[in-house]
Amino acid sequence: MSANNLVISIDAMGGDNSPRVVIEGLAIAAKKNPDVRFLLFGDRPKIMASLNNYPQLMKVCDIRHSDEMVRNEDKPSQVIRNKNTSMYMAIDAVRKGEAQAIVSAGNTGALMAISKLVLKTIQKIHRPAIVSIMPHKNGKYVMLDLGANTECSAVNLAEFAMMGNILAKNALGIARPRVALLNIGAEEMKGKEEIHRAAQMIRNSHMDIDFTGYIEPHEIPNDKADVIVADGFTGNIALKSIEGTARLVIRLIKKAVKESFLAKLGIPFMLGVILKVKKNMDPRLYNGAMFVGLNGLSVKSHGGTDALGFSVAVSNAANLVRQNFVATIRSEIEKVDLDELSQEAIYDVY
Repeated sequence: MSANNLVISIDAMGGDNSPRVVIEGLAIAAKKNPDVRFLLFGDRPKIMASLNNYPQLMKVCDIRHSDEMVRNEDKPSQVIRNKNTSMYMAIDAVRKGEAQAIVSAGNTGALMAISKLVLKTIQKIHRPAIVSIMPHKNGKYVMLDLGANTECSAVNLAEFAMMGNILAKNALGIARPRVALLNIGAEEMKGKEEIHRAAQMIRNSHMDIDFTGYIEPHEIPNDKADVIVADGFTGNIALKSIEGTARLVIRLIKKAVKESFLAKLGIPFMLGVILKVKKNMDPRLYNGAMFVGLNGLSVKSHGGTDALGFSVAVSNAANLVRQNFVATIRSEIEKVDLDELSQEAIYDVY
């Protein structure tokens, strides 16, 4: 595997329609990322049945057989003890240095648990977080945490801000991302104490962060920030609310068009606009939630996505590897002592 020095480990058995969709997605990703090779873990006969349809992809793939897989209903506490599943083996390949990132469409809880167990948290990072890229009216933003930590301290939130800032620079190409804490109001006195302390820590730290203060949920789509930071409980609810609202808007538009004869007549004139909006809101183009803060890159693809969606998750992983994302976080966290800043923030808040 020396011809290409960027290797991504793939849990070929993860997802609703694996390994077919996984292989189809890799075929798309391989064309866009000619410098990448793939290390596939899973049932070899089933993988080969799909891989045989892509002779060019086969040239950049190496298969490691596994009879076992993590199912959607499996509990994280059970799967972390089984080192023979395709998911565990794929993650362990990153630990061993055989790959630089792991991508799976499998069980989210299991992927997070095994990734934390095998890859370990970066020294001085207290907790890893789940982060995703989302669309706003003028482009994209990153948001974290989306469910890894239901409760967070001020230190956790400050670390999330730092990691989100680095991700926005690398994944979105924003030279100086605007970072904001998700809160119930923009005023300084609103919100929980942890949020106030986190704000003080970010302001007082030596981290090169353009901290803009607090952002309210209704401002998220309005291009008010490039990085939005929240605890996992709040972030997950915000994410699902945004996704649900987007689906509702699309359904209401479709319903209105069906019920209006004049709207139907206007479709040919609005087709270009409709297709552009549909593309911008296509969830497949934002597929791939990343577990950040670990000694290795672990990316979760949506379990029900299609080939295009899976290819986006793989391409995002490849791009972050090229940008030395994990090493950059490790380097940046060494520059600050967040625990010391946390003590200072207690006095600043009061």
